[in-house]
Amino acid sequence: MTELELKYGCNPNQKPARIFMDRGALPLKVLNGRPGYINFLDALNAWQLVRELKAATGLPAAASFKHVSPAGAAVAKSLSDTERQMYFVGELELSPIASAYVRARGADRLCSYGDWAALSDVCDEATARYLALEVSDGVIAPGYTAKALEILKTKRKGGYNVVEMDPGYVPKPIEHKDVFGITFEQGRNHLAIREELLENIVTRNTALPEDAKRDMLLALITLKYTQSNSVCYVKDGMTIGVGAGQQSRIHCTRLAGQKADNWWLRQHPKVLSLPFVEGIRRPDRDNAIDVYLSEEAGDLLNNGAWKGTFLLCPEGLSTEQKREWIGQLSGVTLGSDAFFPFGDNVERAHKSGVAYIAQPGGSIRDDHVIATCDKHGIVMAFTGVRLFHH
Repeated sequence: MTELELKYGCNPNQKPARIFMDRGALPLKVLNGRPGYINFLDALNAWQLVRELKAATGLPAAASFKHVSPAGAAVAKSLSDTERQMYFVGELELSPIASAYVRARGADRLCSYGDWAALSDVCDEATARYLALEVSDGVIAPGYTAKALEILKTKRKGGYNVVEMDPGYVPKPIEHKDVFGITFEQGRNHLAIREELLENIVTRNTALPEDAKRDMLLALITLKYTQSNSVCYVKDGMTIGVGAGQQSRIHCTRLAGQKADNWWLRQHPKVLSLPFVEGIRRPDRDNAIDVYLSEEAGDLLNNGAWKGTFLLCPEGLSTEQKREWIGQLSGVTLGSDAFFPFGDNVERAHKSGVAYIAQPGGSIRDDHVIATCDKHGIVMAFTGVRLFHH
């Protein structure tokens, strides 16, 4: 048996703590830092996501995890000038795997604060340089270049967590966990999410372009490693809103939709031109943008709370301006880890530009859900597969 002793479990009072294998060596190495219990839960869930996403799309993939659910996930794609500005990249040179992580973190920068990063490919210098700029707890990847490792070892006063994962590791087909001293056993969720799952299109509109297929795969693979109930909005090869762990399906759809709306609002010219004071920290800038887009923005701007953040008090976005800008969002794909019980989920998704939906189907009200899609010209595929993750 091989094991790695941990400082403590989920909380400091939960000792002892360790990760171990009954047989054989652990399929990972800690190259720097001292990852904790929650760090490893994030790392191993995130690694599975990016590994499967790379296998399904053939593209380098990255994820940004917090509390055992993805804040964002993405595949590699060149960034536009607007994306470089909104993700605070500047003129930094980006490799494909670096662009994937920038986009994964950019999905929800507020929630990615202190994240665990996962990379499908070897971490290179460009990715390490970007990670060095952000507040992050650690990273897992199948390998690191010498320069990347050198950079990462200087982060967090030398304590940044760097984990190398064996890309050839295959886990046992049966998994276990204990709850209240009782052991649960189940077969691993080895379902391969491929395009064949998208063939059962049940709406009148059946036009499903290749980009939408890719985004459906991204949504479904993300959901496979998101705490249920969960809904995921995707656009251009990246998640733009993940709603995790909600008891009601509509609340998942609203939460993820609100995040998607905020992602889009961050591209509004007024947001991109906010007059930040020179030298403001990246997290403070993220927080300021979130407040600026919130319902409380007017009060905060009027009472002088902006001082120390902006050079001068910026003009806020009105409700009508927000509504008009969000109305321009289009071509969004939505995935759900279980069936939609009512058409209200489709109505909410439509408000955030959703044009494509992938969900299991199987509700007694499937006809109503399909009719709601048809009303808005949305393409919907029934995958026949539930993706609960607990």
